[in-house]
Amino acid sequence: MKVAFHTLGCKVNQYETEAIARDFRAQGFAVVDEREFADVYVINTCTVTAIADKKSRQYIRRMKKINPDSVVAVTGCYAQIKPEEVSAVEGVDIVAGTNEKSRLAAYVNEYLAEGIKQVHVRGYDELDAYEETGAVSSIENRTRAYIKIQEGCNRFCAYCVIPYARGRVRSRSLASIISEAEHLIGAGYKELVLTGINTALYDMESVNDLGGVGFAEGGGFANGGGSGPVGAFCGSGNEPYGVEKAIAALDRLSGDFRIRLSSLEPAVVNADYVKRLLKYDKLCHHMHLSAQSGSDKILRAMNRPYGRAQYLEIVRVLKDFDPHYGISTDIIIGFPGEKEKDFEESCTLVEACGFCKTHIFKYSKRPFTKAAQMGGQVAPEVKNRRSETLHKIGAKAAEAFFQRNCGRIETVLLEEAYPGKNLVTGYSDNYTKVYVQCRPADAGGLMNQFVKVRLAEPYEDGMSAVFAGDIR
Repeated sequence: MKVAFHTLGCKVNQYETEAIARDFRAQGFAVVDEREFADVYVINTCTVTAIADKKSRQYIRRMKKINPDSVVAVTGCYAQIKPEEVSAVEGVDIVAGTNEKSRLAAYVNEYLAEGIKQVHVRGYDELDAYEETGAVSSIENRTRAYIKIQEGCNRFCAYCVIPYARGRVRSRSLASIISEAEHLIGAGYKELVLTGINTALYDMESVNDLGGVGFAEGGGFANGGGSGPVGAFCGSGNEPYGVEKAIAALDRLSGDFRIRLSSLEPAVVNADYVKRLLKYDKLCHHMHLSAQSGSDKILRAMNRPYGRAQYLEIVRVLKDFDPHYGISTDIIIGFPGEKEKDFEESCTLVEACGFCKTHIFKYSKRPFTKAAQMGGQVAPEVKNRRSETLHKIGAKAAEAFFQRNCGRIETVLLEEAYPGKNLVTGYSDNYTKVYVQCRPADAGGLMNQFVKVRLAEPYEDGMSAVFAGDIR
């Protein structure tokens, strides 16, 4: 039998889809492209915005049109948050929550045998155990592999439904992480990306359960006394703690590879904690730090336990360490109560930080969240205007970042060839997409290789470059 997959949302979802596909293969299914005729379609959904919910429903219907007699199984965050709504979509046969993905292939086989509609969604209180996936192959290519290290989030930012969809923080065992990393390095992968729902909360379960770390659900500080990000309160001396434990263990592994963090939350870590991470040689000089707003007023309303000054201090630490350090971010536009002054502070934050990439999201009401009940909801036309403005500022900041990198020698991991343009592409250590000209006959031998290049000038969505050293 044939099975096809469609994944919406984050890298964690993509990683988990790969694990589900592996499980189906183990049970004799042939995995085909989502546009092909298949016996089973699996849609791994997202619910971070209302648009994500809409796209999930659209793909459910699209898959069913390809084969009206197919079995359609829906999993992921939308299925977890609104199982009744998903189940009511015409053509859905199986609904599985976020902690049921490892059993999805078995559920499909049960449905094929019995023909009875199934809903497998646990309550929030039952989302308390890390669902082990084992080693998962790359979700993008044969050069970069993702390793999921934790699940869930306890932060309860006012706009975010994900803690309800993913449950409380639980971490993967360090032994399991290292085992997967060794498998991937042995298979030839040269970049390992650590990912999770809130990667910075790795190994922080006991700290969060005790309270005293930032904001708690419903607003206010967890212990009533006021505290900051986790990084200010954990660990002692030079012993690694939190996500540093995973980085330190991976950094000790032999092999020609590098480590990248998918993100690090300033709601969890502070500048002092970030300094601890800079000593690891294999860790890439790129960090995704979700600012969400440049306004202290809006950050407080969002339940984000840091201010503009604290965020800028993290950026300063990174730039002092390496002026060309790549920093990307997320900004939410039109959060309830956001005035023009607040928006302008987000604009000036983007300008001040010199981000290499700014991801901009228009605020969307989400079920269960505090922000959905707030007054001062911003009109759609205002969100659109502000979004357009900030996109231009973000693009200008990225252009300036690329200009500052002109002439630098960088190590690039080559991933893809464009024979028609005689180009090979890959990413630098600081997450600049680099385009290098080469002869078509040489392109194949360059894939999955580290090369030294000299960055020339901004090009497409990154920079052009020329070879400047040996391949390794």
